Amino acid sequence: MPEFSPRRRMLVLAICCMSLLIVSLDTTALNVSLPAMQRDLGASTSGLQWTIDAYTLVLASLLMLAGSTADRIGRKRVFMTGLILFTIGSALCSVAPTLDSLIVFRMVQAVGGSMLNPVAMSIITNTFTDPRERARAIGVWGGVVGISMAAGPLVGGLLVDGVDWRAIFWVNLPVGLAALLLTLRFVPESRAPKARRLDPVGQLLVIALFGSLTYAIIEAPNAGFTAVLPFAVIALAALLGLLWYEPRRAEPLIDLRFFRSAPFSGATVIAIGAFAALGGFLFLSTLYLQNVRGLDALHAGLWMLPMATPMFLCAPLSGRLVGSRGPRLPLLVAGLAMTTSCALFAVFEAETSNVTLLLGYVLFGIGFGFVNAPITNTAVSGMPRAQAGVAAAVASTSRQLGQTLGVAVIGAVLASGVGASSYKESFVAAAGPGWWVLTGCGLLVLVAGLVTSGTWARGTAERAADLLESGELRKASRVVA
Repeated sequence: MPEFSPRRRMLVLAICCMSLLIVSLDTTALNVSLPAMQRDLGASTSGLQWTIDAYTLVLASLLMLAGSTADRIGRKRVFMTGLILFTIGSALCSVAPTLDSLIVFRMVQAVGGSMLNPVAMSIITNTFTDPRERARAIGVWGGVVGISMAAGPLVGGLLVDGVDWRAIFWVNLPVGLAALLLTLRFVPESRAPKARRLDPVGQLLVIALFGSLTYAIIEAPNAGFTAVLPFAVIALAALLGLLWYEPRRAEPLIDLRFFRSAPFSGATVIAIGAFAALGGFLFLSTLYLQNVRGLDALHAGLWMLPMATPMFLCAPLSGRLVGSRGPRLPLLVAGLAMTTSCALFAVFEAETSNVTLLLGYVLFGIGFGFVNAPITNTAVSGMPRAQAGVAAAVASTSRQLGQTLGVAVIGAVLASGVGASSYKESFVAAAGPGWWVLTGCGLLVLVAGLVTSGTWARGTAERAADLLESGELRKASRVVA
């Protein structure tokens, strides 16, 4: 890819951030609308979980395929296809007549969304070749998540109270169309030097693993352990199949050699832990503020501003710190803040007091604001640029898998403990075990950040990069011969 002027690079970054904005805004605004959807569509707790997890599950299952496909046939082409599908899916969601149809249309959205964030990150990685510039660009990228967190609850609250929960999906239409036209005009096409072959067996195993595991977790409280046991067995078999099959392919869907890098493995684990905490945190907070405190959607969105604002402010700071000092300090701040926040709810029932509720929201916002930039930067730094799409897709998959599991696990814990006849009285006690799970997620971020960001970890990253580069060179020489 040729070098572009700073102005052109910033324009490409802005276009890529537009895709992140509509995906993130859609998720955060949708959380605020869950109680309204529950009343309108007669949804149970598991039904609400599926409106979120149907999207994140499909997204997690297809992200790596989208990343490798973009590297093969062209990132701009795949990115534009994703924008079209996401916009069409949003339009369909806005007219869904039943919960089941909404879940199906959310899956259409997710197919398009799978082609946006990892491909956009690959475009950014190949546009910003200087490591410091790339770190700053990723900091801006993380800041967009903060903007969506700040705007999402407010926009969602305004639309739900002023129009209808369906209006949340209307926001995606003009932004998606504008991003599509700008991409057509300004984003350069790029692809990997050598096309990667499809891995249909690996893709099916990933779908079986994620789908079966999520179904087993969500449906266990209602259907019982015996009913979901076959799905748990399928998930385990799919995981073992991936571990056996993928290393035997010349061009696997998931290149397990990536995980020989401790920073890359750490970024994967941290992404799962951090986004599981985010998914569970938003799920519990939304239901508590509206169904227990009785707030309308707008005031519930306002209550989330103390969490969203630090996310917005800390993300660019985290990007600058990663660029100047490396990922360790932002990861330690993130892990400590998230752990302390969730522990306030687990130990002191922070939601029952305005002061502790506010403090818990601020701390979580700080922690999550610091975590995104080091995850992304660590995942793509040191990897061959030819495999940037796959590396970025693994990081994005980890995020979506984490959010899927967070909503599934926390929703299952809540559903098994809350009393149908005394919802308000039993909610705080029923949510207690869920907050302990989220505290564990914060600790996972803290410990993994500490272990995988030191001198030893950097050494493993260098050796993994050399291994990947030598593998690419050997494949190239065989093609030439």
